[in-house]
Amino acid sequence: MSVLSSLARLRAASTGAAEPLATVRHCHLVDAPLVLVPLKLSGEAAAPLAVMLGAAPDDATLLVVPQPRNRDLRFAFAADLAKLVLNHIETSHGSVEELPPGKEGEERIRYGNAPQLLVPNRGGVAFLRLLGRSTRFRGTEGPYAVDPAVPVLGRWLTWFAERHDHPGSSLLHAMTELLRLHWATGQSSLEDGNLAALLGWIDPPDGLDGPSAAARAEDPVACPPAGPTTDPSFDNEVLAPAIAAYHESHGDPRALERLRAAVHGQVAPTWELMWRAVGVLRALPEGASVPGRWERDRDAFTYYHQTFGEAYPQARRDPPVRAARRLHDLERAQDAYDAQRAFDDPLVMAEHRLSGQAFGGLVTECEPDRLDETGKRPKLRPLLRIGTEDPVRLDPGTVVCNAARPALKGRIVEFDGGGVLLELTGGMGRRLTAEPGTVPGVGERVCFTSLSEGSWGAARFPDREDTPWTHGGPPAEYVPTDEDAEEDWS
Repeated sequence: MSVLSSLARLRAASTGAAEPLATVRHCHLVDAPLVLVPLKLSGEAAAPLAVMLGAAPDDATLLVVPQPRNRDLRFAFAADLAKLVLNHIETSHGSVEELPPGKEGEERIRYGNAPQLLVPNRGGVAFLRLLGRSTRFRGTEGPYAVDPAVPVLGRWLTWFAERHDHPGSSLLHAMTELLRLHWATGQSSLEDGNLAALLGWIDPPDGLDGPSAAARAEDPVACPPAGPTTDPSFDNEVLAPAIAAYHESHGDPRALERLRAAVHGQVAPTWELMWRAVGVLRALPEGASVPGRWERDRDAFTYYHQTFGEAYPQARRDPPVRAARRLHDLERAQDAYDAQRAFDDPLVMAEHRLSGQAFGGLVTECEPDRLDETGKRPKLRPLLRIGTEDPVRLDPGTVVCNAARPALKGRIVEFDGGGVLLELTGGMGRRLTAEPGTVPGVGERVCFTSLSEGSWGAARFPDREDTPWTHGGPPAEYVPTDEDAEEDWS
């Protein structure tokens, strides 16, 4: 926990209201996201009990598995869920944009939109990930055949879960993570995992403050858990007898309706909380870098949608080269995401100023026309002296960029009692005189940081056939096996 977030938590505890950690929204929200509130059977890893889903507050569909331990009922539920989710995917990509040809001259397109899935918490993401892994290998022929839509759903859920791991992606979000990214509460991080309590601090009901709203959220009757795990009292006193009654009645519609009513009472409050949270997030203006990240999400969705039938389902384990490339991509994406959030938001940049990775202050001296003539040709190298009281922890020679205009780059020359002496090296044009407005003048407030959105060039990894012996050598071509398909739900 950083100094600034610790201070925000202390202020929230003192005032009884959540404190903002951001001035802009650092995620994209589509006009009609698909909200899913899943529940699973207690004590089971991925035996689904129910899910409420829909793309509008007044358009909820409740799917229930009346006997989660019954394989046929589970896969009938998965087939119904698949039809709804796949329909949302197919109707969400919008128009097709034609892009400039690639390096090889190939035609490129990008969908104008992409589907977005929202779940209440990280447990919901884990549930979708496991549900995808448990369904994508299922056979559509033979003695245990499932509906053809079920393995398709599994592949899409696996893809969404992988995109959730990608820093800055907005294709699959856990609502508690989004809210915690933008606000600090006066309760513990563990308590922030409760959507009702977290939203109680941020947007408390009339007549309540944050602590009282969070205390109310601890009552499982007034605020049932957001799932996927249900409350033990509900399991023992309501759910188990309802499932037993359905089983003993051999599928009596009245017993099924009583079970559906009991489950509806558990998911409906979370459904309302999810849409309240969407409204709270929409009230924040979108950060300047968010559209660019959403473009990359749409690129990824377009590619996967266009190539969906050309490969096997995702393997249970990545081969070494793909795993290394994926880890490398995630690390780069994290660095770029951290930098973009800081450039978009002065509150986020303040975190880096406190940690010494950025500094801000007034320009006290400036040589805008200084030339470096030590080489074969003179180069424009203006000098800035920036008076700052920030605890700078960057060494001389460190390359930094301007927070307001990241293209303006410089190199730290020295530190002294008057601040930081900076030599500007790029972002001022290609002439020996700087373009107007590119070099900050005396008295101007500036902020420079060592954060970078990334321009490291292409990463180099061996081909699959050249996997080194230290990593097992070239792996065999992946083909799904019966062992993959036999993976249990629980």
